[in-house]
Amino acid sequence: MPNVKVYSTATCPYCHMVKKFLDDNKVTYENIDVSEDQKAAQEMIDKSGQMGVPVIMIDEKVVVGFNKEEIKKALGL
Repeated sequence: MPNVKVYSTATCPYCHMVKKFLDDNKVTYENIDVSEDQKAAQEMIDKSGQMGVPVIMIDEKVVVGFNKEEIKKALGL
């Protein structure tokens, strides 16, 4: 199973959609709330070039936003 990180905030509806999708597909992931962790927020920006959430890291692949098809492809679903 790939290493999955979800950079999110508690108030982001698309972040909730990503996490529900991963839960529904039984994908284990690390949720990182960038509103509470400035270092993680900077890490997200450095890796993705994005300031908005969600940003999903699947191994070394960056998926920005809730792009279900891109997430499925990266996960091999």
